[in-house]
Amino acid sequence: MNDQSKATAIGFVALLLWSAIIGLIKEVSAAFGATAGAAMIYTLAAVFLLLTMKWVPLSKFPKKYLIFGGFLMVAYELCLALSVGYTTNPRQAIEVGMVNYLWPTFAMIATVIFTAKQANWLMIPGIILAMTGIVWVLGGDKGFNVMEMWGNVQTNPLSYGLAFLGALLWAAYCVVTIRWAKGVNGITLFFMMVAVVLWIKFFVSGDPVKMTFTFSAIIYLVLAACAMGFGYAAWNVGILRGNVTVLAGASYFIPVLSSALSSVLLATVLGVSFWQGAAMVCAGSVLCGLSTRQLSKRKQKVNWHD
Repeated sequence: MNDQSKATAIGFVALLLWSAIIGLIKEVSAAFGATAGAAMIYTLAAVFLLLTMKWVPLSKFPKKYLIFGGFLMVAYELCLALSVGYTTNPRQAIEVGMVNYLWPTFAMIATVIFTAKQANWLMIPGIILAMTGIVWVLGGDKGFNVMEMWGNVQTNPLSYGLAFLGALLWAAYCVVTIRWAKGVNGITLFFMMVAVVLWIKFFVSGDPVKMTFTFSAIIYLVLAACAMGFGYAAWNVGILRGNVTVLAGASYFIPVLSSALSSVLLATVLGVSFWQGAAMVCAGSVLCGLSTRQLSKRKQKVNWHD
């Protein structure tokens, strides 16, 4: 196995780790509360990142990336952790995770709008398919049913709203990183910032949730922190040294893999309509990705003939 293959394999590990995040966050929040549990996860994840990744001095950060990238990353991670932590049951946590996985579609749209990247007609059916998939998932056993979806969202608008906002924020972060990061990886610093904000929220709000320090709760906490921290570290290796095309293609299927792992972790049975909706979200993301890649390939061919 050559170096690129090894790096690509490490990138696949990142996808597996991220796919377990939703179920693990839910288990941790059940034991320690939504805010305190999230604060513990990011604190421990930041420690893991400090031990495994090279520290980047603040002087190396482009100013715009530090300010805007830092804000968007912190806001996104808060939305992700709290949207899952505030859910009232395991199925709701998995549904919220699925809403969050609209980010690949949103990221592609934002990249086309705010950067020089162009897309062809495939983006339109991709967006429609992804959004239809979310309606299908949130419609429960009735599948595509807007009224059922709206009734479902009304049971916990905060969690679903945070998940949707998180997807938009991560798409924005992707654009900021492309335009302003200049090769600087700020994930360690940003995770430390997330942890600080969560602890401030916990102490200011006076979260009354009783913490349960059991062996299983601590194991879930360590696993969640490892998945969060090492996931980013592994992904960084994969995209820098591995086959980016293969990894990007595989990342579109995280919604299905995440739902499968979460259903096992949370002992929740998901109906056929859920998996149909999840498949639509994946397919929509794939079409959005193809809408830019095919155009890029066509341009390369034109340049080659020139």
